Amino acid sequence: MSIRENVYQVVDLIKPSHILVSVFDKSGLEDLVKGILGVNRDARFYSTGGTGKKIMEILGPYAPGNYTSVEDFTGAPEMEGGLVKTLHPKIHAGLLAERGNPAHEGYLFKTLAKMGDSPGVYFDIFVGNLYPFTSVVAKEGTTSETARVNIDIGGPAMTMASAKNWHSIAALTSPAQYQGFISELKANGGMIGLEQRFKLAAEAMKSIGEYRTAIGNYFSSLDFQRDVKPYLSVK
Repeated sequence: MSIRENVYQVVDLIKPSHILVSVFDKSGLEDLVKGILGVNRDARFYSTGGTGKKIMEILGPYAPGNYTSVEDFTGAPEMEGGLVKTLHPKIHAGLLAERGNPAHEGYLFKTLAKMGDSPGVYFDIFVGNLYPFTSVVAKEGTTSETARVNIDIGGPAMTMASAKNWHSIAALTSPAQYQGFISELKANGGMIGLEQRFKLAAEAMKSIGEYRTAIGNYFSSLDFQRDVKPYLSVK
């Protein structure tokens, strides 16, 4: 395993051209999409499932030119139950790749092109919020099994990848951020600033820490024989 600091020049201002969206809470999404298109008419959105349907609805007749499903982008069909959709090299390379790194550019534009019909992209914005684990377990009658299936895997992975790589991508993790993000985007001449990306990354990291802590606290409080096993079909 090799860990190193980014040795390549960090870009201050980034044009929002490729936007990956994966949200449970779709409130405010229309204003965000239209706000991004207001600064870049050619911006392309990538998503899956219900989020993808919502984006296509927002885009209307412009959907063919501004939307690509994750399935079409990766060439990998969704696993039954939606368990595997975004856990793919083409997604995570686009979130983690360093701009200006020749090896990463080669991986995105050449190596990944061999895995499907098109090369990868640098994602400029990740928009994500998670399955509502805490509100699910707060409901009376919720079982350990209901709680288990409401653990988000792909969302936290994409959120932390984007937050870690704030040098290259902005991570939006709450609809409450959308209006301020668009206002600052317009103030920066349609570009995403480095300080803006850092502040969003810090908020994203905090939100994932709280989410995972809530999951750990819930399951560590359970008694296996009383709270878990009765809800399983065990051979």
